Amino acid sequence: MAILARVEAYLRANDMPRTKFGRLAVGDPRLVGDLRNGREPRPRTLARIEAFMTSHKDAAR
Repeated sequence: MAILARVEAYLRANDMPRTKFGRLAVGDPRLVGDLRNGREPRPRTLARIEAFMTSHKDAAR
């Protein structure tokens, strides 16, 4: 599954705004919007996104 699909699923599951996710995961509130517009994250950024989603499964609850 592509990173954008995993992020979108995380946002729905945790009822988290996209800007909050970007700020918390990588310090960039535009992250999700940029991904939606075709941005391909670098390997380090991708690892940070994955690590955030893994360690904060219920962050917004």
